[in-house]
Amino acid sequence: MNNEIYLVVNAGSSSLKFSAYQMPEKKELIYGYFEKIGMNDNFYSISTNGEKIKKNTYIKDHAQAVSILLNELFLNNIITDVEEIKGVGHRVVHGGDKYSDSIIINNEVMNTIEKLVPLAPLHNPANLIGIKNIKNAIPDAVHVASFDTAFHHTIPEENYMYPIPSEWYEKYLVRKYGFHGTSYKYITNAMKYILNKKHLNLIICHIGSGASITAIKNSKSYDTTMGMTPLDGLMMGTRCGSIDPSIISYIKKMKEQIIEETMNDLNKKSGLLGITGKSDLRDVEALADNGDKKAQVALDMYTWKIADYIIQYYNRLEGNIDGIVFTAGVGENQSRIRDRIIKKISKVTGINIDEAKNNNIASYKEQQTGVITTEDSKIPVWVVPTNEELMILEDTYTLTKSINEKSHTKIKR
Repeated sequence: MNNEIYLVVNAGSSSLKFSAYQMPEKKELIYGYFEKIGMNDNFYSISTNGEKIKKNTYIKDHAQAVSILLNELFLNNIITDVEEIKGVGHRVVHGGDKYSDSIIINNEVMNTIEKLVPLAPLHNPANLIGIKNIKNAIPDAVHVASFDTAFHHTIPEENYMYPIPSEWYEKYLVRKYGFHGTSYKYITNAMKYILNKKHLNLIICHIGSGASITAIKNSKSYDTTMGMTPLDGLMMGTRCGSIDPSIISYIKKMKEQIIEETMNDLNKKSGLLGITGKSDLRDVEALADNGDKKAQVALDMYTWKIADYIIQYYNRLEGNIDGIVFTAGVGENQSRIRDRIIKKISKVTGINIDEAKNNNIASYKEQQTGVITTEDSKIPVWVVPTNEELMILEDTYTLTKSINEKSHTKIKR
């Protein structure tokens, strides 16, 4: 069998997630996740043929994780030779204002990702570690970088600029970049197919542990809630979202912290976790149902902030909207959260929830995609599952094929 295997990889500072696909069928063959790399309690899990196996073994670094990854591909008969892996798509968080689409990784691209580390100090270094180790292990494959920021390059200047000294932007690149771009690209393409319409105006709510909302105008990103970093915008599982920036200097002084400690608190100890002690919305809802006052307040805060941004983007798009879409973990599965949000925007927008439809849609139910509003609603609200890995896979496959075709043409000449 002449396999063409493609990998999609997401490397974190102490984690490595991967999927292997057979192309062009887009058939997922195996999925794996390495967690707590370099720590004593690390482990990895492999899922294939409907079976999930957790394995406890000490993994000292990403190089060893990649070695185990390849070994699992051999053990599970995914490949018989590393050369069967034709392309590898790497998720990279920050591409700055440099990259508007996925790109084949070369030395220049690697250097640029490294230069952008100050804009994403928690993410880009880990992404680079993953790229370097996998490139070393699979040198003959085409390696592609897919940037979370790329889809948002169409945001106009009046929406990405901050009202700050112009020197901050000109010298230090301080501006809105936006994130979750791969998800927004996937959902926009999916809605084009669903509605059979090329140019769409949408409000897409990517609501998961990390959360953002994007206004889509003529099928392009027009504005988004995350800013220079993923900390901005909505209240999230552990992130604060938009707050008065003076709070940062005040708490830094009062707690006698260094700035990194204060920012760590805002990134990892705030949001739902900061208020309730729980970062998972299912846990927060359970607390609220049992009368926990903090959880009840947190749910109101959380859903009002989402509702407020929807109304803001409704106004920016002048009410000319083909649909509102909920996606990602919470958006796809938490029907009660969707219900709360839609009821908060109902009077202004003329959008009304259909509770039966809403309760019947989730990724773990038979119906995963559909409209959750009444037929007389002025704008339909959809639930559509996202698939960022598939988007990265498709970009990687397209770029790999293009470079192989160019090489083939040169040989023929």
